[in-house]
Amino acid sequence: MPRTPHTSPQTLRLFEALLKEPATWRYGYDLSRETGLASGTLYPILMRLSEQRLLEAGWEPSDQPGRPPRHTYRLTGDGIALAKVRLADAAKSRKADTAAIVRPA
Repeated sequence: MPRTPHTSPQTLRLFEALLKEPATWRYGYDLSRETGLASGTLYPILMRLSEQRLLEAGWEPSDQPGRPPRHTYRLTGDGIALAKVRLADAAKSRKADTAAIVRPA
């Protein structure tokens, strides 16, 4: 049975980080530090979510001369709704898994 889209542990970590301040534009580097995701994991997720219109991506000019602009990200309304559903589903699943563990007497 195929995995439900947007439920990988890495995507869920990203959703958690983005939902802390959903209206705030975030830098990829800051998201990487907050989630602990390496750039080779984080940026493909960001690109995929952006292509699916679950994430807005924009450019912010650098405040330092000679430095390139930086990419910024934030969830769209649909992205916020999906992130909340996926995180709630994951929490329910963890709770069910914990309840299924039989503890020795």
